[in-house]
Amino acid sequence: MSLAHAILTALLEKPSSGLELTRRFDKSIGYFWPATHQQIYRELKKLEEAGHVHVLPARRPERGQRKEYEVLPAGRAELTAWASAGQAPRPVRDALLLRLRAAAVVGGHGLEDELRRHLDLHRRQLAEYLAIEERDFTGDGRGEKTGDETDAGSDAGAGDARRLRHLVLRGGIGLETFWIAWLTEALEGLPDALRTA
Repeated sequence: MSLAHAILTALLEKPSSGLELTRRFDKSIGYFWPATHQQIYRELKKLEEAGHVHVLPARRPERGQRKEYEVLPAGRAELTAWASAGQAPRPVRDALLLRLRAAAVVGGHGLEDELRRHLDLHRRQLAEYLAIEERDFTGDGRGEKTGDETDAGSDAGAGDARRLRHLVLRGGIGLETFWIAWLTEALEGLPDALRTA
């Protein structure tokens, strides 16, 4: 996946300025594809140069007005081709797992504290995901509309789009649940030599 595809997805959900995209990333796509506002602005420029997005005309031209971007047909075609292409699963690359493996060879002080810190972070992330699920997908999965949904998606496919967004969230919930269980097991089985004194 690339940031360009994440931006095209967000802009198809709702045309936005770079600042609005940054804010929306912080509340949705950024959970699984984070980006800084500098990265978003650089990518928007590349997408515009490639003919995938364009700046919407200002309603009333004003100096310093934010540029609002919209996806062009070439951008939609690029995103459609990318979303339809196959991709092999990526191997896990996690520094904490590597640190534990290294500690098995050379020992390591402070690993217990680090494991507990990670456990706390994953518990907080899970709580945030569950709050989002409760807010946006309660009961029958038809909670209140979020800022990432548009009335343009109110056609017959809107229910499918909503189910897919919920599925992505459920993936995040599953990952956080896995990490919490694994970190709890790791802390319970941590050798005394690696525990905090």
